[in-house]
Amino acid sequence: MEVTLLGTGAPAGLPRPDCPCAVCATALGPDARAATALLVDGTLLLDLTPGAAFAAARSGHSLGGVRQVLLSHPHNGPAVEVPAGLPQPGRVPDGRELALLTGHRVRAVAMDAGGTGYAVTGPDGQRLLYLPPDGAPAGLEGAPAETYQMVLADVVGRPDALARLRAVGSIGPTTDVVAVHLDHDVPQGTELRRRLAAAGARAVPDGTTLVVGAYEDVPDVPRRTLVLGGARSGKSVEAERRLEAFPDVLYVATGGTRGGDTEWAERVAVHRERRPGSWRTAETTDLLPLLAEDGPPLLIDCLSLWLTDVMDSVGAWDDAEWAGGGEKALRERVRELTSAVRAARRTVVAVSNEVGSGIVPATASGRRYRDELGRLNAAFAAECEQVLLVVAGQAVVLRS
Repeated sequence: MEVTLLGTGAPAGLPRPDCPCAVCATALGPDARAATALLVDGTLLLDLTPGAAFAAARSGHSLGGVRQVLLSHPHNGPAVEVPAGLPQPGRVPDGRELALLTGHRVRAVAMDAGGTGYAVTGPDGQRLLYLPPDGAPAGLEGAPAETYQMVLADVVGRPDALARLRAVGSIGPTTDVVAVHLDHDVPQGTELRRRLAAAGARAVPDGTTLVVGAYEDVPDVPRRTLVLGGARSGKSVEAERRLEAFPDVLYVATGGTRGGDTEWAERVAVHRERRPGSWRTAETTDLLPLLAEDGPPLLIDCLSLWLTDVMDSVGAWDDAEWAGGGEKALRERVRELTSAVRAARRTVVAVSNEVGSGIVPATASGRRYRDELGRLNAAFAAECEQVLLVVAGQAVVLRS
């Protein structure tokens, strides 16, 4: 089964008409995208968009053989003209299956928002799933598992859709996940590829023809990642974004609770509200057992607070205790942590502060903490496949 992507952009296209944002200003040439539309084996058209006939011609195809046109979402704005010879577009009711004379079967998949998803099975038995913009499948729990060879979805806007599909086995290790409905939320090019790779997905230019079930170099999600950044740099958001397309994440909060500190309570509340509802939370600094266990991905936020707790426990703030064994005890605790990270079999994303580039602390204890955090970050980074530095909300890849 072949799929030609006549467009891969949001319903308004990319760049959006008359939008002055930075992404739209730079979405030129191969980064410009028409509204998403799919041509399946030249016979099935999923979503009819303006200029579909010209898009098909540019990719070396014709719409002359199309026998069915299905819409996945309401089309706002002026009605799209149906090219001569094409059947009138329609939608299949949720749960219904449509059998085409060409041997394709199309089942309508219910969404949690407006629109309809389509599961298409080709004459060769290969299966693809196409989801509308801003939509995620609904009612998957308890349904028979169906693994797709290709999934085309709004990965940037609804990464939780991938999490739901992975949770029930509909996305497997070899599923080709292709991002469509791409809007001006993420700069095109390197940044888009980086974000999608973290979700195990990719993007292709308009006009690309893909073969469903053919082996593709599916992006490998790094097993161990360290995200560094200064205060309010966006490092926690970056770390959370890396796992939001995966189910059953264990969020390890190393800061604990601080009775009477309302500002800290507000920070914790913001983090909780931002996390997907399916994630679990563990408030602990005892990281070694978690790293030794098999299980879902760990998001550790953050190593800076873990270090504070360890330095408290070894008496690092007292010069006599530090010289009398505290420094040696701290080195051993860091060595145990990095050894556990090296041996970990589960996916790990850790967050830490980068404090060595600012003003030299005025106190000896502050300088000690700064130095030890720098050493911890370097040791932890050495065990990670990917290391990022977040500055002003922008992630700079230090190792990949």
